[in-house]
Amino acid sequence: MRLVLLGPPGAGKGTQASVIAESHGIPHISTGDILRANLRDETPIGREAKEYMDAGELVPDDVVIRMVADRLVQADTRAGFLFDGFPRTIEQAEALEAVLAGEDTPLDRVVNFSIDVDELVQRLTGRRSCPEGHVYHVDNNPPATPGVCDVDGKELFQREDDTEDVVRNRLEVYHQQTAPLVDFYDQRDLLVTIDADGDVGEVTSRIDRALSSHA
Repeated sequence: MRLVLLGPPGAGKGTQASVIAESHGIPHISTGDILRANLRDETPIGREAKEYMDAGELVPDDVVIRMVADRLVQADTRAGFLFDGFPRTIEQAEALEAVLAGEDTPLDRVVNFSIDVDELVQRLTGRRSCPEGHVYHVDNNPPATPGVCDVDGKELFQREDDTEDVVRNRLEVYHQQTAPLVDFYDQRDLLVTIDADGDVGEVTSRIDRALSSHA
């Protein structure tokens, strides 16, 4: 099973990605994780990316794609993989398509998460993050001790981009830059759209049904 999850920030892609990856026995791949691993291990690509980051610039698409290509030849991807939050643009989607074509491992499905904007704002403004990447929500998924990560005991914080004004701007940017991917993958007959509003189990069931019906 080779999947891409599409959807705006806060739609629940990360949560569902972990569930799907575990149930199908495939790795959950995010470009953020790949980038951090390359920076940590000081790989040649990681050092190249760091130069852009140190200069306050975004890591270019070609560097990200090379990291993705390296990740996709690792042994754990032979049974499939799941991308969460990538690709973000048509250009990235075309580059990923070329990489997968070269390996003869085309995507099976692209799952599009559909959800109301006001629900997304509520989800994102209530989010609290741990420096190590663990994420909570003040209402829907609070830590056992308020303000403290359950995993490593570090203090939780609200990201600057989780304030309401910034959240609404992020959603607008998503619709301008990333939403066109819905048409891109729909034209390739890969797209399935699910209602992402509801608890984790409900959304997981919808995804399972959608994948089964398009198998």
